[in-house]
Amino acid sequence: MTASSQVVELFDLVIFGGTGDLAVRKLLPALFHRFADGQIPAGSRIIGIAREALDDDGYRALLRKALVASDGSLGAEQLDTFLQLVAYRPLDARKADGWDDFAALIGEHPDHVRVFYLSTSPELFVDICARLGQYGLNQGASRVVLEKPVGRDLASANQINDDVGRVFDESQTFRIDHYLGKETVQNLLALRFGNALFEPLWNAGHIDHVQITVAETIGVGHRAAYYDRAGALRDMLQNHMLQLLCMVAMEPPSSLSPDAVRDEKLKVLRALKPIDDSNAAQLTVRGQYRAGVAEGASVPGYPDELGNAKSNTETFVALKAEIANWRWAGVPFYLRTGKRLPNRVSEIVVVFKAVPHSIFDPSTGSLAQNRLVLRLQPDEGVKLWLTIKHPGPGGLRLRHVPLDMSFAEAFGVQQRDAYERLLLDVVRGNPTLFMRRDEVEAAWRWADPILAAWGASGVPPKPYAAGSWGPSAAVALIERDGRTWHDDSE
Repeated sequence: MTASSQVVELFDLVIFGGTGDLAVRKLLPALFHRFADGQIPAGSRIIGIAREALDDDGYRALLRKALVASDGSLGAEQLDTFLQLVAYRPLDARKADGWDDFAALIGEHPDHVRVFYLSTSPELFVDICARLGQYGLNQGASRVVLEKPVGRDLASANQINDDVGRVFDESQTFRIDHYLGKETVQNLLALRFGNALFEPLWNAGHIDHVQITVAETIGVGHRAAYYDRAGALRDMLQNHMLQLLCMVAMEPPSSLSPDAVRDEKLKVLRALKPIDDSNAAQLTVRGQYRAGVAEGASVPGYPDELGNAKSNTETFVALKAEIANWRWAGVPFYLRTGKRLPNRVSEIVVVFKAVPHSIFDPSTGSLAQNRLVLRLQPDEGVKLWLTIKHPGPGGLRLRHVPLDMSFAEAFGVQQRDAYERLLLDVVRGNPTLFMRRDEVEAAWRWADPILAAWGASGVPPKPYAAGSWGPSAAVALIERDGRTWHDDSE
């Protein structure tokens, strides 16, 4: 589960959608950093695939510009060496042109591990896999990586999984969720299962509630066409946030073997209480941002950005989930995610129950509940909020302060992007941090009734000003239970 400095086997990593934002901004920089740290052996190949009419030199020039822009400290010689591993082929998944040459290129190294990363819209997954199967490129040590979302509902997810499964079996299929590669998510396992302090308290007897927030300051930008078909629930909550919930709530696995971990996550998904048309109005809030001020600048609203004043796509979701099992009975999990919010932050907040009786005079200060805050981004780290005495004479004064551990400060290293771990895990054939098909199905089985309830209600998303924390109804969702959203500035 931890990052390894061991060199991986020789591989060919093919990125379909190789000129896209994800490939250029995330995947290629991640591969460069692993190469720079000595984990990618010479002789491996990275092949970009897209419809643009580029050659190898043109693609390398595009990547050089992007890599230098992302990290100005890159050494020219090391970058040159890395780019020699990179090639490019123009291909259209739905046309036969060029596939013969591509298959011949891959066939030059039959002993290499083959990784086909589908950084494309889900509509192309099946066409690409069918072509790969047609040319026998699914044989041997071959794997396929599917970017989220897999489908837009349970039926379409099953169709994609069925069609991909005719070419690549389950052991070859890696459904990626980059949140599971983040250092703090890995540390959640270490905190829970490596310390006697926490695991005995990790249950309904001691935990009051859990909050999971994934907030973005940006709008939809260049993803507008995709986003308007998806919305916040499909884009973030059904995958990223449910996976985080599973990591918090799962039972201790028997080991860290891939299926032991994923079996326990699946149990959590199957234990989620249903949210449907009988209770969605009480347990969910969806919103859509309007014009406002974000990151110090005036920004347009979602309808203006999209050019569609009638869009009912949500850019914000908050909901209250519960898990029907012995460990978590009665413990609410509050989830919220949205665009154009005040801060870019992803965090998990575990709020413990209040002390049953205070021995302190009210004049000394209030007793706040202990909180364990796991920050995924930015500035990955862990905070444990405790009540202590304010130092100095003059009587007893209580303060609520954090024990604060920043990974960058504690270990003196810059945290690497999650894709660095995940890409090499695919090469190694380690599926622990990837979603199994039954996990995807269970997540959609829970999310589909929420989407159906919203559609049946005919109620549009509630407007909220860009730069705010979403609709006021999201505040009411948690405050009517006598709780508040966590504020790290408190």
